[in-house]
Amino acid sequence: MSEDEFRAALSRFTAGVVLVTAHDPEEGPRGEDVGMTATAFMSVSLDPPLVMVSVRNGSRMDELLERQPHWAVSVLSEAQRHIAGRFAMKGRISDRLLFADMAVVRGEHTDAPLAVGALATLECRTEQRVIAGDHTLVVGRVLQAAAPAEESGPLTYYRGRYRTLD
Repeated sequence: MSEDEFRAALSRFTAGVVLVTAHDPEEGPRGEDVGMTATAFMSVSLDPPLVMVSVRNGSRMDELLERQPHWAVSVLSEAQRHIAGRFAMKGRISDRLLFADMAVVRGEHTDAPLAVGALATLECRTEQRVIAGDHTLVVGRVLQAAAPAEESGPLTYYRGRYRTLD
């Protein structure tokens, strides 16, 4: 099986889209926010409340989450496709510029930015990291979860494109 065959098969699986964020207190005088778009995100356990996200080994987020145990997830709405796209770009500009014009609130438990208008937000503390091929599975205990009264539908990813439920 080739990598292309593997990708083609998995592109048929529809996934929700989230923005994973963390605050790096060691970067600069006020620290720096870091973010990445993810579709490999899931609930793991209700008791205790655990979620998991897959991050590429050696990525900025992977390196940060090795030393920063607190992070957050914003479940993106169909109206937030632009946020998903900006944080998924290859060779993208700095995270500081990506967050510059984005409406966020600070997580009470993590100090991580949470996207205003997200369908749900979760603040997490890393419980376990598991190397899995070229990615690391980061399992986090949910410290805070919120689901604001948002009427928008979810942003999904299917066959290499962002989609909405219509």
